[in-house]
Amino acid sequence: MHLFRIYRRALSMLSGEYTLVLILAASNATVGLIQLAEPILFGRVVDALANNQSTATLIMLWAAIGLFGIFASVTIAVTADRLAHRQRVAAMSSAFDRAITLPISYHAKQGTGVIIRTILAGAASLFGTWLTIMREQISALTTVVFLAPIAFWMEWRLALLLVALALLYALLNVLVVRRTSEGQTQVERHHVDVSGRLGDVVSNVSIVQSYARLTVEAEALRQTMRQLLDAQYPVLTWWGVLTVLSKAAATITMVAIFALGSYLAARGEITVGEIVSFVGFAGLLIAKLDQLSSFVSRLFMEAPTLATYFDLIDHTQPLLDAPDTKKLSQPIEGHIVYNNVSFQYGDGGQGVFDLNFIIEPGQTVALVGPTGSGKTTTLALLQRIRDPDQGKILIDGQNIKHTQLTSLRHAIAVVFQEAGLFNRSILENILIGRPDATENDVKNAAQLAQAEDFITAKPQGMSFVVGERGASLSGGERQRIAIARAILKDAPILILDEATSALDTETEAHIKRALDTLRRKRTTFIIAHRLSTVAEADLILVLDHGRIIEQGTFAELDHAGGLFSRLVSEGDFLEPTEPKDKLDNKD
Repeated sequence: MHLFRIYRRALSMLSGEYTLVLILAASNATVGLIQLAEPILFGRVVDALANNQSTATLIMLWAAIGLFGIFASVTIAVTADRLAHRQRVAAMSSAFDRAITLPISYHAKQGTGVIIRTILAGAASLFGTWLTIMREQISALTTVVFLAPIAFWMEWRLALLLVALALLYALLNVLVVRRTSEGQTQVERHHVDVSGRLGDVVSNVSIVQSYARLTVEAEALRQTMRQLLDAQYPVLTWWGVLTVLSKAAATITMVAIFALGSYLAARGEITVGEIVSFVGFAGLLIAKLDQLSSFVSRLFMEAPTLATYFDLIDHTQPLLDAPDTKKLSQPIEGHIVYNNVSFQYGDGGQGVFDLNFIIEPGQTVALVGPTGSGKTTTLALLQRIRDPDQGKILIDGQNIKHTQLTSLRHAIAVVFQEAGLFNRSILENILIGRPDATENDVKNAAQLAQAEDFITAKPQGMSFVVGERGASLSGGERQRIAIARAILKDAPILILDEATSALDTETEAHIKRALDTLRRKRTTFIIAHRLSTVAEADLILVLDHGRIIEQGTFAELDHAGGLFSRLVSEGDFLEPTEPKDKLDNKD
């Protein structure tokens, strides 16, 4: 993204407070003009003293202008600070809203560390840009622009020295920007790599420790950081050279003003006071040019960070509600149809293809098949985590692509293989299922999920904080909280994705009774490897390489001699909690 477009967009984000921005800009310009008055008054006071004239009026005017400038600068700084902080929070919120709605594939590709850095670094960069422009740079630019005509009006020969200094600063900045453009882009890429590796390692710290990879991972991170420094050093060197050359030019200009001014004063063409004013102009110009030069370097160095931020904001979100979408008709019965549904991941050939089946309200459907056969993808399409490439999915006759996402997902409760707990209290994690639920509702859900006993035993009970991803709980405890959350949601469609995989046989038997109760009058999809769960399904769909190759009841498929029968006979299902012959009798 081009530098100009990046910062034009950054400034356009302030449009919500357009009037305040205009007032701040005008106030800054006024302060910039006031600063030009001080060197002029200083020179007038010197001339008045040299001619034995009264200086009281000039000094009082100088003091009044100075005090007003100080008061105005403080007011502008405080107001600009508050504006920038408000907008930074809004920028972070906007990026967060976008990040959590993007497809899972985006998160998998980018990584948590990179996304978090993009949001935080982008918002911080925007904050710094807005604050310095509103608080300092407009004033500095105004001073530089109006200084030249005032200086020419006073003495054109000395003014030429100031103009030459300003042009030299501009040329040096352009030179350094061109020399470091590609290098700064590389620096940002290395920053992203560092953030990605940090997030990857910290999120898998248990693996790092158990496999004794502390030294290996630390060295890998140091190597990435060395690459960052190797890219950063040349950029910093060029900006250091710019500083040295700028300071040298400023010193030479100041000496030249004194020399030329002394020569003109000796010839009677200029007063001592005017020399003092030009020295003041030179000092003011040098300060403002340094300020602007520093700002330009900051803009340039942070442009890649902002480009990454805007890429996140602009990333295509394919799953948006169309203007004509409607809520699912209530009450939802749970009649589900997959009609010629296909979805493929990129060009790799993986996905699901030509899915055709009908689920009656209240039925329990089990999806089985080898790893990577398409079970999870099939149900991801039902939740519209992804949209089919072709075909359609109907719920009670309504194409889910034409229904509101919120309405659709409120109708579906999911228990994943990984519980997916937040670093919050047990109560807050369960309430995610239904935020407006009462305390009694939560307790009942916990009882049905066989979670009440272990919750009571925890310090603070329901207020116990479970840790990141539920790290303070056992696998079975995490899963029971996830089940309680789904029970509390009370949705007409239920998805159990390996919901009892983390439980021992005894605990599973207890939860199974709760799930049996929960499944009544609900359309339920189960992905499971437990034979007991699969055996009681009304319909079993057997998938292989993304296609349904068999479907029927347990008894029908077990006697058909196909893939399902081989999975059972080869032990690919875990042993049931009841004897197989008893399960067969139930069928």
